[in-house]
Amino acid sequence: MTYWALNSIFLSVVLVVGIVALLSRRAPHWLAVSIALGILLVFTAIFDNVLIGLGFVGYSRALISGVFVGRAPLEDFAYTVAAAVLLPSVWTLLSRRRDRA
Repeated sequence: MTYWALNSIFLSVVLVVGIVALLSRRAPHWLAVSIALGILLVFTAIFDNVLIGLGFVGYSRALISGVFVGRAPLEDFAYTVAAAVLLPSVWTLLSRRRDRA
């Protein structure tokens, strides 16, 4: 299984939760989520390149797309996107449920 195949499973779940949060009455502030995502992507690019450059992390060439940001494969950024969307979406959905109780 390639990294994109694995990422597609997680990103599909994140997409569904994000859409449910978007359709809820108290949707996350997507501008704030976008700004946070931009900052997280910059930090991911910096620190992933450091970790890969130091040899702490390695990737099988057969399982990656071959597209890189520095030394980091593009697939590595999917987890950052998933976290930046999933956390505020779940937070919104759980706080909405708590407000009703």
